[in-house]
Amino acid sequence: MRGRLAQRDLSAQRALARFCTNQGLEARLAPEVIEAFVVGGLPGRAPWTKGTYRSALRAMADGPRPVLATPFPGSPAKAPYRDEERAELLSAALSARSGARRSSALAFLALGIGAGLRPGELVAARGKDVVATRDGVQAHVGTGRVVPVTGTWAKILARQAKEAGAGYLFRPGRAAMGSRNLVNGFGPKVAASPAGPRLSSGRARSSFVCDHLAAGTHLRQLLYVAGICEVESLLRYARHVPGAPSSKAELRARHPTVIKVKGLWTTFLHRGFLLW
Repeated sequence: MRGRLAQRDLSAQRALARFCTNQGLEARLAPEVIEAFVVGGLPGRAPWTKGTYRSALRAMADGPRPVLATPFPGSPAKAPYRDEERAELLSAALSARSGARRSSALAFLALGIGAGLRPGELVAARGKDVVATRDGVQAHVGTGRVVPVTGTWAKILARQAKEAGAGYLFRPGRAAMGSRNLVNGFGPKVAASPAGPRLSSGRARSSFVCDHLAAGTHLRQLLYVAGICEVESLLRYARHVPGAPSSKAELRARHPTVIKVKGLWTTFLHRGFLLW
């Protein structure tokens, strides 16, 4: 991870130096120079790439950071799996040739589509992190949040957790946690057919969030279970849900934030965690 970040920072510095040379500017990490660079010096680059370069350069700069003149949105969320694709992936997972691959594929689907875990969270999940209560199955994520898992994914996750015990759910038998690359490299190994859907942690998590958006899950509850801090981040997923809100104001109007529930949600609400 540190190597990749260092390479990113170096690329950003080199690109800034080229821009300043071409524009006849002094190559320095001043806020106004960085802003001019990300706005006019990265033609053809995606908005989220510009945002990444800006963040990297500002982190290296000294002094206060002014209000950004040109906001760049985050990368768009991947399309969620359709119902038929989920059925194909589940069938492929169940028919995997080896027991280890079958267990990993089922854990991938249950933790991704069923609980919305990110790659790093999925790799770290152990059997003991899955708890069955009177209200259903819960996945306890390392960051401290508790995610209720329902339907088919709850049954699959409970079964996989029982088999894993204190061990890892994904890629069982590991002695060390490993990195998120374990997830990224696993996807192509499980497919229903050459032309069928592939396992993707991005699409799995998107499926989880979009399912909640389509179901009208209360806003604070959705932000909590998805591990999202800002309301705007949900708009990246809403574009995949027909008739879903297209603005922050509409999102709040459709998904009320005042809820009357007990247990894990009230614990969260009392913390005042959300950024509005």
